[in-house]
Amino acid sequence: MNKESMMQYVGKTIRVDRGGPESRMGKVLAVFEDYFVLLTERDGVVYYKTNHIRSVTESSRDLLKLGVNIPKDFEYKTGENFVKLLESIRYQWIRINRGGTEALEGVLNDVNKDIASLIVKEEVVRFSMKHIRNISYGLVIEGKSGGGKSNKSNDDNDHDEDNEDDEGSREESND
Repeated sequence: MNKESMMQYVGKTIRVDRGGPESRMGKVLAVFEDYFVLLTERDGVVYYKTNHIRSVTESSRDLLKLGVNIPKDFEYKTGENFVKLLESIRYQWIRINRGGTEALEGVLNDVNKDIASLIVKEEVVRFSMKHIRNISYGLVIEGKSGGGKSNKSNDDNDHDEDNEDDEGSREESND
């Protein structure tokens, strides 16, 4: 998928890929040179590189519904391309890829056009940029049910009771 192909989905709820650990449903917030921004109920804001997208599903009857309320003043990081985006979130806790053996979480330490390095516990892991499919950095907003808990360290928890300070609400791990 390229930028022009993805522009038609801005503001719409779609499913990225048909299945597997990278598949997510969400609302397309913006499209940039080589990535797009998807707001998901489970992972919050996820940045997908367009060259890794195999398929996009849009309901012909608008049946795909996103279970989150988007605040009017909701902000997220952007950059003109994927490298600039990563530069804007240096030193933040990020998650690379959604699942499988290529998933990795840590503090983004450095980035260039070839490699992103993460600090993971006592290790520095260098990840090839061409193998990054998507990233997220902890922005999660309240679901429509509003009955979630605020513990961000539990991956099964999809909601946050207080969305006013989402960017700083990720709890530090004691690892």
